[in-house]
Amino acid sequence: MNKQLETKIKICGLSRSEDIDYVNEALPDFAGFVFYPKSHRYVSAEQASALIQKLDKRIKSVGVFVNITAQEIARTMQTTNLDIIQLHGDEDNRLIDEVKRLCPNLHEVWKAVRIKNEFDLSMLKTINHADRYLADAYAEGYGGQGKTFDPRLVMDIEREKLIIAGGLNKSNIKSTIETVFPYAVDLSSGVETNNVKDRNKIIQAVNAVKK
Repeated sequence: MNKQLETKIKICGLSRSEDIDYVNEALPDFAGFVFYPKSHRYVSAEQASALIQKLDKRIKSVGVFVNITAQEIARTMQTTNLDIIQLHGDEDNRLIDEVKRLCPNLHEVWKAVRIKNEFDLSMLKTINHADRYLADAYAEGYGGQGKTFDPRLVMDIEREKLIIAGGLNKSNIKSTIETVFPYAVDLSSGVETNNVKDRNKIIQAVNAVKK
């Protein structure tokens, strides 16, 4: 397979030094850090900075933010030097543009799209300044909370811009990739045991995508 066309994988919600050891061993493409205080995976900018310093340089860091100002995101960026910003709330193009302006060293900005039982491409018109879209299952609050959705609902999104999240694990990653062939898949609860990152599950998930 053409290496440029292979689906990438993000492991999200890293919060402990051990989590960094696990991903450095497994080598996913992206490692996610959650800056949403209501999440049990929350880390402060200072905690994330220390973790990112240990992160293998081949893995890009992604910061997940929910409904805060571009200025607050920029302050976190100054401390952490994140590669990618993921906006997971109700943000629009205005905020996306402001984040890009205030954080010129960013590689990309991703915007989450919460999927219920249907999807229309016109839903993207207010967030189409994002570099990629992360399709996640709708749940009360923010984040998919381990719920899944039918990936065929988002097949009209350009493949290079599509990231699939929501209830993915080593058992259903392959079928999801074969169905929609997204740019990347994003796992969090699917590589945890009792709300804590699990080394074996991370390695198995990365291997399921890359081998």
